[in-house]
Amino acid sequence: MKTLFVILLLFSSIYASELQMPSASYKADGGVTDIFLAPEKLYAATSVGIVDIFSLKSKKILKRITLKKMKNFLGETSTVKIFSIDYLDGKVLILAQASRGYREIYLYENSTLTKIISASEELSIAKAKFIDKNTLLIALLGNDIISYDIAKHKENWRTQASLSAFSNFALNEDKSEVIIADESGELHLYATKNATLLKSLKGENLDNVFDVAFKNNIIAAAGKDRRCVIYNLKKNSSYYKESHFFIFGVGLSPSGKLAAYTSDEQNTITLFNTDTKSDITNFGGNKMTVSEIIFSSENEFYVASNAKTINFYKIKRGIK
Repeated sequence: MKTLFVILLLFSSIYASELQMPSASYKADGGVTDIFLAPEKLYAATSVGIVDIFSLKSKKILKRITLKKMKNFLGETSTVKIFSIDYLDGKVLILAQASRGYREIYLYENSTLTKIISASEELSIAKAKFIDKNTLLIALLGNDIISYDIAKHKENWRTQASLSAFSNFALNEDKSEVIIADESGELHLYATKNATLLKSLKGENLDNVFDVAFKNNIIAAAGKDRRCVIYNLKKNSSYYKESHFFIFGVGLSPSGKLAAYTSDEQNTITLFNTDTKSDITNFGGNKMTVSEIIFSSENEFYVASNAKTINFYKIKRGIK
């Protein structure tokens, strides 16, 4: 028994030594729900109603955007959870919790916070991102997808992506296309200009897709079925890599040649080559469920989780 314990301890030590650990970390005010990279800055949405704006150079908070507290169903005052953020041309887009289970959307510009969609509109919004400076892409929990005109305060179009509940979406680089994931495991590719369905992708994920990434015509999907699926739109091909645990987060490098996904209960991040399918290396140091993986280049990426810490990783040279 003692010999077995020593062997297990040795194996654990060897495995731990193979993990690449964070090169730097950022400490947010609450559990991080979403992040966005802008020139020289990192924006972090939190579960306590604060958007922290970090300097990428100093790793320190430059500014905080703080939302007003709300009264919950018990009549108690509580902080509001921020579900997603985005940034474009000096504007910060914030999707936040509101009363009666609805959501509100704010724009922050020139130190001014403006509510553009209120709880009175009774929308159960799951995610919101910019299409351009005048237009938002909004997903409802029921999988209705909406193009919303900010200035006119009206919908350009609305479509239901599927009958399954919405999970996540990701826009391509020029935001002309969006890939939408839901609880069925199917993915649907739409044109953001007119809601045209371009393609449906199915057969690889068999259950709820938690996260999607979309870079250079490569789509990565992370699922409850423990599969990290890669779709190559140019080659019209697909495959999956299997994990030992639910895959909560996935990210793609700008070229789409590298993918990173959560691969075990310890929130280990596994990096692999999307062309060869070969694993490259593993990354550790994330103590809670990963909420976001974002690459800043082919050699660097950021990982946010339900913890307050955002980890920054540099991929060592000499890998495949």
